Amino acid sequence: MIRPTQRITLTTNRAGQAALVLILILLLAVGIIASASIYTVDAAEQVIVVQFGAPVGEPITQPGLHFRIPFIQEVRRFDKRLLSWDGEPNQVPTVEEQFISVDTTARWRIADPLKFLQSVQNEEGAKNRLNDILDSVVRDKIASSPLVDIVRSKDWRVTQEDLQRAMAGEADEEVLLKEVEAGRGEMVRDILETAQRQMPQYGIELVDIRIKRIDYVQSVQQQVFRRMIAERQRIAEQFRSEGMGRASEIEGETERLLAEIESEAQKKAEIIRGEADAEATRIYNEAFGSEQEFYTFFRTLESYSKSLGRGVTMIMSGDSDYFQFLKSDQVTD
Repeated sequence: MIRPTQRITLTTNRAGQAALVLILILLLAVGIIASASIYTVDAAEQVIVVQFGAPVGEPITQPGLHFRIPFIQEVRRFDKRLLSWDGEPNQVPTVEEQFISVDTTARWRIADPLKFLQSVQNEEGAKNRLNDILDSVVRDKIASSPLVDIVRSKDWRVTQEDLQRAMAGEADEEVLLKEVEAGRGEMVRDILETAQRQMPQYGIELVDIRIKRIDYVQSVQQQVFRRMIAERQRIAEQFRSEGMGRASEIEGETERLLAEIESEAQKKAEIIRGEADAEATRIYNEAFGSEQEFYTFFRTLESYSKSLGRGVTMIMSGDSDYFQFLKSDQVTD
């Protein structure tokens, strides 16, 4: 049996527990509401508060803690930094109807987040709008400009190296030598100014635009490559012809020098041989002049060696003077 005092104690404990649970629930709800009401803004962000799809108040650009109505208001965040845009390469005809491939890039930022949200919603929508505007402006400007103004600056002067490249087929000689009216820098400034005038309505500030690459389209490239190959072959043939001419010149010069050397050597040999014959003749003369019989004897022996030999038949008298030196008494003497 429970006494009255015990009943009062149990009732009091239950009431305290219920109050504690209620307090915890209230604290939890307050924490959830507080966390849903507070949001932070980074230094690189700007924020628009949206309530039921409609912007509320001014854009928040200051970093720090900020408040909103929880579960009703939504925070849309936008980047404050410079953003990049890279267009797809487009085939555009110049004023001379020469098709070229143009690749452009740009830098932009969100200047008015409220207009930005109302017009393009997000960065993806902004890039689509930039594609339409910038591609159109670039196409119109390229189509109304000569090729020389697209590829060259007005202050660029043609160097000897550029002319050599043109002669070698690596550059367009007509573009190099043609006078520049405005130049690429002026054309890019015109593109930037024209595009900038269309950006404020979208809350966008276009900071800069540049042409990354200009090239001939594929069909024209093949023609340029064939011309370069033909020019290289022509230069190779010219070098080969010059080399063969130089080789012939060197061979002719070598043969001429060789003929001169041989002629000089023969001349010296004839001189030496003549001097030697003269000296031999002088010695013979001295020897033969001092002894007449020795001369007769020597010349007779020479005639023997030339006239007598195998297969030779001579018919003459045995006491002929021709054989006087073969007789035994003459040889003995």
